[in-house]
Amino acid sequence: MSAAEAGAVFHRARGRTLDAFPAEKESEWKGPFYFILGADPQFGLMKAWSTGDCDNGGDEWEQEIRLTEQAVQAINKLNPKPKFFVLCGDLIHAMPGVKVVFSGHYHRNAGGTYQNLDMVVSSAIGCQLGRDPHGLRVVVVTAEKIVHRYYSLDELSEKGIEDDLMDLIKKK
Repeated sequence: MSAAEAGAVFHRARGRTLDAFPAEKESEWKGPFYFILGADPQFGLMKAWSTGDCDNGGDEWEQEIRLTEQAVQAINKLNPKPKFFVLCGDLIHAMPGVKVVFSGHYHRNAGGTYQNLDMVVSSAIGCQLGRDPHGLRVVVVTAEKIVHRYYSLDELSEKGIEDDLMDLIKKK
């Protein structure tokens, strides 16, 4: 995409609003608020760091899971509640048993595979930089597999999740 095309895309998006938050509540300043920023849970790094093998190791996540749960519990106890929570940075260091990594930020659907690890990039709810419709990805996880499908917002609203995915969800 050229700079001119990208500029045209951003120009078309100007002035649009997200209806997820009621406009009457979020469109004007109501006073101070706070949010929480968490960074780098980096599941797997603590073991790798402790063994001195940060290039390999990291196949255990217990410490990071415990700390992440502690962070969520601490946030849930806050009063008043934060406006929102942002988690950024490195989410994982090593991937024991991970078969698929999901991400966004590219504003179009994309992906690939490297050493038996699938990378799935979901397009945006908001501004599209490719030809994908505004949408969401539904991810179904079973003991045997991970199945995912991108739906346009209209398609998901009108038809819901397709039967083959619903059948996977219903299996015990």
